[in-house]
Amino acid sequence: MPRTLSIKTAVAAVSVSLLLVSCAKQRDTIRIGVGAPMTGSQAKMGTDILNGVLLSVQEWNAKGGVLGKQIEVVKRDDEANEQVAKNIAYDFANQNVAGVIGHYNSGCMIPASEVYKEYMIPVITPAATNPFVTDRKLPNVFRICGRDDVQGRVAADYAIDTMQATRIAALHDKTAYGEGLARYFKEQVEARLGPDAMVYYGGFPNKESNFKPYLTSMAEKNPQVYFFGGIYDQAGPLVVQSKDLGIQATFISGDGVIDPEFVKTAQACAEGSLLTFAEFLPFSPDFEKYPRAKAFNEAYTPMFGTPGPYSLYAYEAANVLLSSIAVASTVDGAAVSAAIRGNEHDTILGKIRFDEKGDIVGSFYVVWMVKDGDFVLASRL
Repeated sequence: MPRTLSIKTAVAAVSVSLLLVSCAKQRDTIRIGVGAPMTGSQAKMGTDILNGVLLSVQEWNAKGGVLGKQIEVVKRDDEANEQVAKNIAYDFANQNVAGVIGHYNSGCMIPASEVYKEYMIPVITPAATNPFVTDRKLPNVFRICGRDDVQGRVAADYAIDTMQATRIAALHDKTAYGEGLARYFKEQVEARLGPDAMVYYGGFPNKESNFKPYLTSMAEKNPQVYFFGGIYDQAGPLVVQSKDLGIQATFISGDGVIDPEFVKTAQACAEGSLLTFAEFLPFSPDFEKYPRAKAFNEAYTPMFGTPGPYSLYAYEAANVLLSSIAVASTVDGAAVSAAIRGNEHDTILGKIRFDEKGDIVGSFYVVWMVKDGDFVLASRL
């Protein structure tokens, strides 16, 4: 018995020593986490977010880091899965990260943010647009993109005012993002034209690949416009199959679809599609008109290729987080969160502030169109 106790004590002592060495090593850098889908059908979006953060960190480290320390990125693949995202949040807490950039999906961001709140880890999402992400007014949760209730309304207004549509349909992928966005679109249509204007509304699983049964049911209602709340990996095949069925209704969707992969998959069938996004779209020729945005492209492209729609947002989310750590002069989560909320941030997107919910003050959407395989502002056509 005494010998066993001695062995246990020795093991415990070694474990404590290793832990202290590990902690000492961690204190040599400031760690920030990146949580996003790195594998699977949405891997491109997750990689775009990661690359935006990596560029920001590289620039900060070249200037000496923050608080006299180099910055280390801890990346985790949330697989676009709610439970995995929540597990990753706990892992980030164990990794002692000073903040997190992520997640891409609202369905991942919402449960993960509850964990970040528990450990008071500042988190800035560059892409999760469901209003519930910030409507809870969690003190450490921020969003550097827009909201679905806004872009749903913008898409509906465009269909009604510009396209003069009176028979409108909507489909969604049954996720927190997709269903929420489609619902806000539907609500705006019904508020302006009455419930009869929404001739069809339905959803399918986000892993579905055969859309023809849903499209056939929708086509029977003869819509002039149909909206999709979902992601580009389903939108491409959806548009192709709609053309196969002879559907002439114009396709409208949101920020989850506006990516070159959508055009690559749908090819000619994507022509004329309408998509809501902010005015800054990295792979549009219009993006080059802004000097600071052009500089971002010139720095990003040689390292990672063409930026994705949320590469810039992830880049600026990381800049906001790191500059706020510098202002707070600490990695304490509450102090950093207060610095994020209490200061104006100079970004490529302009000078931004966060409101009491954690949303950007004055964020807005515009409508883009696929024309000749490129994305152009619909308002300029």
